[in-house]
Amino acid sequence: MEALPTVLHLRGTVLPEGTVRDVFVVDGRITFTEPSDAVTVADGGYLTPGLVDAHAHLSLHSPAGDDADPALRVRASARAQRDAGVLAIREPGSPDYESQRIGPGEGLPRTVTAGHLLARTGRYFPGLGRELEPEQLPEAAEEEARSSKAWVKVIADFVAPGGAITAAFPADVLAETARRVHAVGAKIAAHAGDPDVISACIEAGFDSIEHATGMRPDQIDAALAAGTAIVPTLIIRDGVLGAVRGFGGDDATVQAMAAVLDGQGALVREAAERGVTVLAGTDAGMVPHGLVATEIGLLLSAGLTPEQALGAGSWLARAYLGLPGISEGAPADLVVFPDDPREDVDALRHPSLILLDGVHHR
Repeated sequence: MEALPTVLHLRGTVLPEGTVRDVFVVDGRITFTEPSDAVTVADGGYLTPGLVDAHAHLSLHSPAGDDADPALRVRASARAQRDAGVLAIREPGSPDYESQRIGPGEGLPRTVTAGHLLARTGRYFPGLGRELEPEQLPEAAEEEARSSKAWVKVIADFVAPGGAITAAFPADVLAETARRVHAVGAKIAAHAGDPDVISACIEAGFDSIEHATGMRPDQIDAALAAGTAIVPTLIIRDGVLGAVRGFGGDDATVQAMAAVLDGQGALVREAAERGVTVLAGTDAGMVPHGLVATEIGLLLSAGLTPEQALGAGSWLARAYLGLPGISEGAPADLVVFPDDPREDVDALRHPSLILLDGVHHR
């Protein structure tokens, strides 16, 4: 972290509007009114609202190592994200609560978390979820909602012995769980890849579907009507296939899943075209932290426009999480890129300036 003057001046092309503007930072907040004592720290380039990883597990795959204390693991992962320009993180579940304790006050991204992952007994990676029977799920979800005051995540389906993805909870239990979570003012996410489970979660009113691997085109309208976002995590393709193999899937099962994954991009493109909220999430924990540029690139390869793909990992995701972009009075969470990321997504890997709450981190 470098010390900078209290009053900053940046000039460049502000995204997503695409207009050249003078932006000032006073006491950590953005203003477009020029103060008398601003010091120029960026002249030229592209000013982007802080990037967002909408699906990252900070306690897992940490640069600190798997044996480190959770506080060290979470903070090391958060620093890796910040140094990649990610200034906001949604963590849909964790084996601990440490992510609730971090934020810009210690130079780390704004983080909203779902607390403990909620999984059916014996139906998730051992030790990573709070294991429950169906009748226990609604109450446990309400507990996690009151704890996080933000999100809850349910592992609604998972790989069964033999490699097939099957439902973990009945549809009526999912519906009651969503009702309980919403009643206390929180939102609820579902890990779901099976089409029938995806339908059950949309009908139950889940706010987001994580992965949405087997989602069908005929489910897009229902997701749009329900306001359900999808977070496709395209980056974990190989990890999904490895999990299918690891749970006993034979060659035919693995190949069938590969075919589903290969068709996911077209579904995501159609969903974005029809107005479904698509968010960029890396499922960091299965992959290293700080790779949201790769996920945005995969969204582009799937056919999303640059505005859709970049928005999924910046301004649209920030709005979804209730965070502002580059606007009057907003916290100065922004990243400057020398080159236009709308023209070349690789530009996202080379930020020249990172400001979090007006504090310089590069």
